[in-house]
Amino acid sequence: MSKKDEESPRVSASPNPPPLPVAFISSRQESTFAARKSALRKYCCTPTATKNTWDCLFDEGYRADVSINTDNGGVLYAHASILGVNSAVFKSMLSLKQSRPHGRCGHQRSISINGVPPEAVQVFIRFLYSSRYEEEKMKEHGLSLLVLSHAYAVTHLKQECEWQLEQRLTTENVVDIFQLALLCDASRLSLVCHRFMLKNFKPISATEGWKAMKQSHPVLEKQMLKSIIDEDIREKERVRKNNERKMYMQLYEAMEALVHICKDGCRTIGPHDKVLKEDQEPCHYAACKGLESLIRHFAGCKLRVPGGCIHCKRMWQVLELHSRLCANSDVCKVPLCRSFKQKRRKQNKKDEMKWSILVRKIVRSKSISGAPFFSSEST
Repeated sequence: MSKKDEESPRVSASPNPPPLPVAFISSRQESTFAARKSALRKYCCTPTATKNTWDCLFDEGYRADVSINTDNGGVLYAHASILGVNSAVFKSMLSLKQSRPHGRCGHQRSISINGVPPEAVQVFIRFLYSSRYEEEKMKEHGLSLLVLSHAYAVTHLKQECEWQLEQRLTTENVVDIFQLALLCDASRLSLVCHRFMLKNFKPISATEGWKAMKQSHPVLEKQMLKSIIDEDIREKERVRKNNERKMYMQLYEAMEALVHICKDGCRTIGPHDKVLKEDQEPCHYAACKGLESLIRHFAGCKLRVPGGCIHCKRMWQVLELHSRLCANSDVCKVPLCRSFKQKRRKQNKKDEMKWSILVRKIVRSKSISGAPFFSSEST
């Protein structure tokens, strides 16, 4: 081969690069792998026989190397490997015990779990073996199991305890569960309890649990009372805004009904140049009936001047509001629409501001922005 050939670039396809070592796997690949792993774990089913085997291992204590001391002199036997795999806290405790061996031949390590019923400790340790519990035991020792799962960092049991306690909230036990949820950093459970207490404060405040909290945790009681007062204020504000929104919606519907009457006619009332049919379909505007009686009164009232009659004053306001919402007064069929447009130039700034705020809120109540309000109805 000549020197020129050696210097010429290669045109053949380069081989695929080898896979990256584990240390250089990208975060995207890592997340994909984690998603697959979680999916596999989600659809993985452990046979009942396997779980029974784990339960049997715990019950018989075959080759157990850890003794667990409970209240009232009770002793449970377990395996350090099972405890360590399920709980980082147990793993740390047992590693410390292993570095300082004691007991017979230095093989048997001992730990103590006090402050909860011995039966709750048994249910807790059994769960570490087979991830199972009896429903009745959960009902009886749910609070103790929440404490144990938090203290020994057994996340899957803690989540299960939170869910079970959420389903069993009553006015009698919610205060105790709420306080325990705060101590165990169970944020979802404490939030659910808090909402439950806000909704049922009156019966809850008469319970023994509330009275006990008032004596032992007065600061927490004050915080709860403050949150109840704040929630009451927020509820009143929500009711006020809802009522206000309903009022603006009613005004919007009244404006639509007014355009409908003046343009198409409704039942027995309509424009003078339009023949009304006797067999008309029922009107779908709820405000038409009230507007019809108001228009009839306005047409025949002798005190029609503004301020002379309450009903006529209301009609004047309806007509002026329409003129401020109308897109094109030149072709609008609603009476006095153009006159009110011209009258606006002579109004003082205070009145003009009040009308502008009202119009803005009505428009906002229907989430309409940009084009004027009755652009399609007025033409």
